[in-house]
Amino acid sequence: MIENLKFQHSFNYAYIDEFTKKEIRRKTLKAVCIPGYQVPYSSPEMPISRGWGTGGLHLTLSLVGPDDVLKVIDQGSDASVNACNLRLFIKEMSNCAVTFDTAEATLIQTRHRVPEEILTEKQILVLQVPQPEVLRGVERHEAKTRIMHGEADYAKIWVTLYEAYVRSGTLRNGAGHPIMVNGRYVATPSPIPSWDVPNLNKARCLYLFGAGREKRIHCIPPFTRVEPLEFEDIRFKVEEFVGVRCSTSGQDKAFMDQVYADDLSSSYVINDSNFLDKLRKGPRPPQKLFTNPE
Repeated sequence: MIENLKFQHSFNYAYIDEFTKKEIRRKTLKAVCIPGYQVPYSSPEMPISRGWGTGGLHLTLSLVGPDDVLKVIDQGSDASVNACNLRLFIKEMSNCAVTFDTAEATLIQTRHRVPEEILTEKQILVLQVPQPEVLRGVERHEAKTRIMHGEADYAKIWVTLYEAYVRSGTLRNGAGHPIMVNGRYVATPSPIPSWDVPNLNKARCLYLFGAGREKRIHCIPPFTRVEPLEFEDIRFKVEEFVGVRCSTSGQDKAFMDQVYADDLSSSYVINDSNFLDKLRKGPRPPQKLFTNPE
C-alpha cells in the first residue's frame, strides 16, 4: 500500500499536468457547445503509442476523479489486452474505482463499440477515434476539408455513399457510417458497426470522441439529433442477424460475433461481454432495439 502511494505521488494526479487538463476541458466544452465540430487540442505525449487510444485516454484522464467508477471496453470486451492495460493505468493514476458492469460506471472508455445497454444522463462515454475527419477519404488536404465543413459542402460524401450502394446494394461501407449531427455537421461516429449508430440519436449520455494522433475532439451532447446519412429512397440499415441466436444465451437481439471451433464449425456469440454475462444471470437488461426500414 505504501509503495502504491509513493508511486502515485511521483506523478501528477491522473498523469497529465493541470494546465494541459484545463486546456483539454476547455476544448471539450467547445465541442459540447458545437455538436459534431472538430476542435483541435494539444494532444500531449502519453506512455502509450499514438494509435493505441491516446485520444480517448486524454479525455478520460482530464475528466476522471477519485469518486468516478471506470469501465474500459475494447471491441465489446472488458478483458482484451488494450482494455486491461488502459484500465490499470487509469486506476493507478487516479485511484478511481473500476467495474465491468455498464450500469455501475460513471465514465466509460471504449474502442469500436457502444454498449448494448442503455446509458443514462449520469454517464459519459469516451470513444477512441483513429481518424476524426469524415472527409479524409474524399479530400486529403486539411485546409480544404475545413472549408468544406464551413460551407456544409458534403457532396463528395453523398457520391461515396451512392457508389457503395451501386457496388454492394447497401449504404454500409464498412464500420463508421457517417452521421449528421444536429442538422449541421457531418461527422464520424468512430469505427463502430452500423448496429450502434442509432444509439447516438437522442441519447441521454454524453458522447466524447478523442483522436490523439490527429489532435481532434468532437462531441455529441445528450438529447442531440443524430441521423445516419441516407437517401430518400435508399435507407440506412443496421447489420441483420436473420435466424441467428447467441450460442451461449439463446438471445437474438444484439450485435453478434461469429466464432470458429477447432473443427472449423462456427457459431455466434453476443459481442458485448458484460451484456452477455447479465443475460446469463437473469432477465434482459434495458436495451434499445432497432428494426430496419422496409
